[in-house]
Amino acid sequence: METQGEQRTGLLFGFAAYGMWGLLPLYWALLDPAGPVEVLAHRMVWSLPTALVILALLRRWAWIRPLLREPRRLALIALAATLISGNWGLFIWAVSAEKVIEASLGYFINPLISIAFGVLLLRERLRPAQWAAVGLGTLAVAVMTAAYGRLPWLSLALAVSFALYGLLKKGVRLDGVAGFGAETAVQFLPALAILFFLGSRGESTFASEGAGHAALLACAGLATALPLIFFGGAAVRLPLSTIGLLQYLAPVSMFLLGLLVFGEEMPPERWAGFALVWLALCVLTWDALRNARCSRARLRAAAAAAASSAARTRDAHGEEVAAVRPAAAAPSPDSARG
Repeated sequence: METQGEQRTGLLFGFAAYGMWGLLPLYWALLDPAGPVEVLAHRMVWSLPTALVILALLRRWAWIRPLLREPRRLALIALAATLISGNWGLFIWAVSAEKVIEASLGYFINPLISIAFGVLLLRERLRPAQWAAVGLGTLAVAVMTAAYGRLPWLSLALAVSFALYGLLKKGVRLDGVAGFGAETAVQFLPALAILFFLGSRGESTFASEGAGHAALLACAGLATALPLIFFGGAAVRLPLSTIGLLQYLAPVSMFLLGLLVFGEEMPPERWAGFALVWLALCVLTWDALRNARCSRARLRAAAAAAASSAARTRDAHGEEVAAVRPAAAAPSPDSARG
């Protein structure tokens, strides 16, 4: 029952995390008339105090000193912070430019890009279904290129930057909250400099659009941190296969918002491109679930074989002991004569 309760809690956390990520376009749209650069800078600036409050509440400071003694990991964190800043900036710009659907395509194809990086950079071997999914994704990009009359650079840039960010995070080896704190520390000063620059040019809206607007800009850090916290809660309670399924909630929400709320166009050729991406993700998900099921079956079989082998060893040992005891108890000929 405890396990079922943990899984239910994990699912709630997962839905909360990906649901909030999927609804972020609505939040960024509320920050109008602030431009994408100002919104991004406020997001980075206010993320640091948010991270510090979370770390203080959790009393999670032990990771800082060892990290400061490792220049390589610090460099990876700086690079990861740069990549995620670019990813955030592109997405905020996409909302302001009414390209939410194109942005959602980037997060749909992100798993395919991650698989491609695994092959090209980590020399991973793909199963046939994974090759099929990558092929369908490539075909989808070709169809979308024809549909837009250009390469869908926004989708590809979002997917590639986020996949590279995930790759770097493997080398950093920090959990969600600690990684968030380290990256926001890197982002803080450049973002603060941008805000001062915008203010000096009279292009800042923080103090000119009322207290409500200023509060929304200040809450950008919380809007960044909360999904991350919920995701961390889900990740420790749910299997990776479930997390993999939940990750599609965010781009589905973005797609529906672009279509139904922001009123973006979806001509037939774009539907065809998205259909190919969705088909690729279905193949990928089916393969992941099948592989996870086979892995569990192999583990159960190995555990059963180990238990059976241990039982046979115990039985054999018991028979040896039973055979030795009568021989030890039998009287010797000399003692019988006495």
